[in-house]
Amino acid sequence: MLSFLRKRLITSLIAVFIVTVVIFVLARLQGDPRTLYTDENLSKETYDALGAELGLDKPLVYQYFIFIRKVAVGDLGKSIHQHLPVFDIVLARLPATAKLAAAGFLFSVAVGVPLGVLSAVKRGSGWDLAGRMFAVLGHALPSFWIAIMMIFIISVKLDLLPTSRDGGFDHFILPSIALGWAAAGGQMRLVRSAMLEVLDSQYVMLARAKGVTKESVIFKHALRNAILAPLTFAGLTLGGLITGAIITETVFAWPGLGLLAINAVTSSDYAVLQGVMIFITFFYLFVSFAVDMIYAWADPRIRYG
Repeated sequence: MLSFLRKRLITSLIAVFIVTVVIFVLARLQGDPRTLYTDENLSKETYDALGAELGLDKPLVYQYFIFIRKVAVGDLGKSIHQHLPVFDIVLARLPATAKLAAAGFLFSVAVGVPLGVLSAVKRGSGWDLAGRMFAVLGHALPSFWIAIMMIFIISVKLDLLPTSRDGGFDHFILPSIALGWAAAGGQMRLVRSAMLEVLDSQYVMLARAKGVTKESVIFKHALRNAILAPLTFAGLTLGGLITGAIITETVFAWPGLGLLAINAVTSSDYAVLQGVMIFITFFYLFVSFAVDMIYAWADPRIRYG
């Protein structure tokens, strides 16, 4: 287990290095950041002094290490328009995105797993067809279209649920469905495939021949052995929902990181956009590492392989 942990830690550190390099390079490709803080009438002396303050007079490699050192201590710069530390701005929006991603994740698991089990057990039936249609629609329909249609039908026409903003439980229903439908469809297909493979295995047939109850065969023997792949998918889904929340938050005017990133793009506030990217990528890497550890704990073949 320690050897597996060490390997995953090394690969995670390599991923962090690559991600920070990509973010640093993309930030430099946007142009000279001094143009965002100054006007065209600025004197050359002030322009050079600002470059020295931002470390732009140093080689790129040195600038990268300055960037890493600041990120390590939580210094992501200041917002051009709000004149506040980016770390504080992003941290203030993080809870709203975390709550929405958690709601979408719960929807994907609570709907996808039971639907996958039911579809596998009722193979070839109407339930199986309905489950597969649910999965296909989740992957085929864009999340923003689903969100707009739900707002139009459920909120505007039927006046059953609120259309936007963070609030009580009813505010989470439409955004969590729009965000988690595709993940629920993927979870359903994965659980169905794994369950079908296990249900056709010899030890399950032997259990049935011994007179084991149907419920015990499904949940104790089949689902328990088929859950490893869906478990990995569920963990990676949680990281992906943070990124996917950008579109959903924009449609529902949800005050999270996604809406913050969109506003940063429209206002050219690149420091805030860079901070959001760093938070999202680091969270995704952390979730991936945690999923690897859980997977190794659950499956000794991975742990000792």
